[in-house]
Amino acid sequence: MSKVLITGSADGLGREAAQQLVQGGHEVVLHARDEARAQQALAGVPGAAAALPGDLSSITSTRALADLINAAGVFDAIIHNAGIGYREPARRETEDGLERVFQTNALAPYLLTALVSRPARLIYLSSGLQSSGDPGLADLQWERRRWDGYQAYSDSKLFDAVLAAAVARRWPDVVSSSVDPGWVRTKMGGRAAPGEIGPGAETQVWLATSSDPLARQSGHHFYHRRPRETHPAVGDPVVQDGLLAACYGLTGDVLTDSTRTVP
Repeated sequence: MSKVLITGSADGLGREAAQQLVQGGHEVVLHARDEARAQQALAGVPGAAAALPGDLSSITSTRALADLINAAGVFDAIIHNAGIGYREPARRETEDGLERVFQTNALAPYLLTALVSRPARLIYLSSGLQSSGDPGLADLQWERRRWDGYQAYSDSKLFDAVLAAAVARRWPDVVSSSVDPGWVRTKMGGRAAPGEIGPGAETQVWLATSSDPLARQSGHHFYHRRPRETHPAVGDPVVQDGLLAACYGLTGDVLTDSTRTVP
């Protein structure tokens, strides 16, 4: 049995992954943005051990969530599933003065990775749209560019894959992977999506728990349990280090590796 945390598991792919894990006999801890949603998450996944609240669009709240996760003990796997979609009609700032899509989708997973005790496995939800992402770091907050919600989402999903690859390179004792779940019918994906939600969550569950040698190889990007090519920036150490440095600059919290601190 594995002990697994899933962020953003009140609905959609996160809830589906949690249900599959519980059915497989694993200990599952859920997460939602506030206490009310956390209780909804628990009701939606009978058998889950707990649900932790934390707003990922707030640095203070994300740090508090990290404390709650650490208090729950060491996890075998953490699935960074939470995210907001590509339909944001305008640039929105969080209480930290940061662009909301970037902070929720990319900065929050960085911060949790930096602050939470290392699990044996880390899984970051990316997207097929990562291939359309812009790896440039000069305007992460969309202060100079004309707002494009689709592009902002694509960029954030590219950065999730970059983060997974950076962790794989810096933490050889952790299996770090990113996943394209496909376009599936969820609240975010919409009714027109061609994919069923069940298969969209299976790869995350497999990566979190399987003894399959492929699932235990770090640094891969997966689609339906098969490695898939990514944007060239994902494997670029310069881009990886640049993203880590940018996230450190925004949070003041560092991602360490075996020998030194970043940056």
